[in-house]
Amino acid sequence: MGVATRVIPCLDVAAGRVVKGVNFLNLRDAGDPVELARKYYEQGADEITFLDVTATVDNRDTMYDVVTATAEQVFIPLTVGGGVRSNEDVARLLGSGADKVGVNSAAIARPELIGEIADRFGAQVLVLSLDVKRSGGRFVVTTHGGRTETTMDALDWAREAIERGAGELLVNSIDADGTKNGFDLELVELMRGISTVPVIASGGAGKLEHFAPAIAAGADAVLAASVFHNGELTVGEVKAALAAEGVVVR
Repeated sequence: MGVATRVIPCLDVAAGRVVKGVNFLNLRDAGDPVELARKYYEQGADEITFLDVTATVDNRDTMYDVVTATAEQVFIPLTVGGGVRSNEDVARLLGSGADKVGVNSAAIARPELIGEIADRFGAQVLVLSLDVKRSGGRFVVTTHGGRTETTMDALDWAREAIERGAGELLVNSIDADGTKNGFDLELVELMRGISTVPVIASGGAGKLEHFAPAIAAGADAVLAASVFHNGELTVGEVKAALAAEGVVVR
C-alpha cells in the first residue's frame, strides 16, 4: 500500500476574504477563510492551501492573522503561497502557523531563492507553484496569476527547481483553471515523468469523476477550490470517489 493520495482545498484569499473567479478574473467573495478551512478540515481534508492573491504589503498582515487563526483550529498541514520573496517572509509565515510555503513569481525572477529557503528551512517546507499554459505546442510558465507568459519551458523550470531544492510541485493549469472540465492530464503526466518529488494537480476540477484520472496520470495529490467553496462537492465525496477507483486515501 503506497502513500495515501491527498485531497487539498485551496482558498484564494484577498484582504482577509476567500475569493474565486474563472481564469483568475471576475473575483467574487466566497466567505471567511478561517471558517472555510475549519469546515474542510472537518470534512477530512488532508491539507489546506491558502493563496494570498493580493499579496501586497498592506494585505500581508491580514494573511498572517488568517494563518494564525486557522492553525489554532485546523490540525493538518497549511501551505501559504503568494508574494513570498525572502527567507524573512518564510520565517514569518512558519512562525504564524504555516507548515509549508508556496513560491512562484519570486523564484522565477530569482531562482536562487529556492536554494536559500531549502537550505534554511528544508526542502519539505518549499512548494514550487507553477502556473502553466499551453503555448505553441508546449507548456510554458506564466506569472502574475497567468496573465504574463514567459518563454520558460514549464518542464525545464520544474526540473531546475527540484535540483535547487523544491520539495513539491503544485502544477496549476491556467487553461483548465475554473473551467470545471477536468485536470490537464497530459501536463500531469509530463510533470510526473520529470519529477522526483510529489506532484499536486490543480486547475479544472468540476466533477467527482475528474479526480481519479489525475492520480492515474501521476499526481500524488489533487487540489481544488470552487467546487468546494460553492458546495458542489465535499472533500468526503471526493475521497469516496477516489477510493471507489482503487486509490488509497486517508
